[in-house]
Amino acid sequence: MDNNLKIAIEAALEAGKEILEIYHSNDFEVEMKGDNSPLTKADLASHKVIMSHLRTTDIPVLSEEGKSIPYEDRKDWSQLWIVDPIDGTKEFIKRNGEFTVNIALIENQKTVIGVIYVPVLGDLYFSTRDMGAFKVKVNLDDYNVDVLMNEGEKLPLESDDKTFTVVASRSHMSPETEAYVNDMRNAHGEVNLISKGSSLKLCMVAEGKADCYPRFAPTMEWDTAAGQAICEHAGFQVIDWSTKEDMLYNRKELLNSWFLVK
Repeated sequence: MDNNLKIAIEAALEAGKEILEIYHSNDFEVEMKGDNSPLTKADLASHKVIMSHLRTTDIPVLSEEGKSIPYEDRKDWSQLWIVDPIDGTKEFIKRNGEFTVNIALIENQKTVIGVIYVPVLGDLYFSTRDMGAFKVKVNLDDYNVDVLMNEGEKLPLESDDKTFTVVASRSHMSPETEAYVNDMRNAHGEVNLISKGSSLKLCMVAEGKADCYPRFAPTMEWDTAAGQAICEHAGFQVIDWSTKEDMLYNRKELLNSWFLVK
C-alpha cells in the first residue's frame, strides 16, 4: 500500500475529529474572507491537523487556508498536495452535513492520490492511480487505517437505477447548468436532478450514483483535486470546458475553468 495514501487518510480522519467537535459545539466563530467566502475555526483547526501529517512527507502543500504561494515558487514543483480543510463551509454553517475534507496528491499536474472524508456520514473515499477508487465507512472511535484500506468497496458501485442522473451544486446553480440539464432531458427523456454540496458531487459520479456533474460556475483547484482523483481512478473523466482535455493542477491561475464530470 502507498505510504502517502496512508498518511493522507490519517490526516483526513484526524481532521474530521476536530471538525465534528466544533460542529457539535455550535461555536463556529464565522468570519468572512477577502473573497467574501466564510471561514470558521473548524477550517483552521482542520488545516492545522492536516499540515501536521502532510509535513512528514516533505512534499509541498497548497491549501485553501494557506494559499498565498506565488506561482514563481510552485511552478517547478513536480509533486504537491492540494488540500481543502473543509470543502463546503457554507454547508457546515447550515448544518446540513454536506461538507468534506479533501486531500489530493498531484504529480506533473495530474492526480495520483485522492482522499475525501465526509465527517457527518463517516464515509471515506480514497484512490490511487494504480489501485483504483474505494469507499468505506469509518467509526472515528475505533479504526485502523491499514484495515480500512483493505475493506473499501471498489468504485463504481453497481446500481439498478437506469434513470439518467445529473448532480449539481446546492449553492451555485447557474443558468448554464439549467440549460445543460434541459439538453440532457432532450437527449435522455426523464432526468433525475440531484443537488449536493461540496465534493460529494464528484463522489456521486465516482460511485455510479450520478451519470454526470456539470459545473458551470467558479471553483478553485482545492475544491476539485481530490474528487477528480477519485473520479479518474474509478474510470471517469473531469473535462476542462475550455481545453476539452482532462483538468490539470498547479496552474498559474488556481481558479478552475468550467468543467464536466462524466
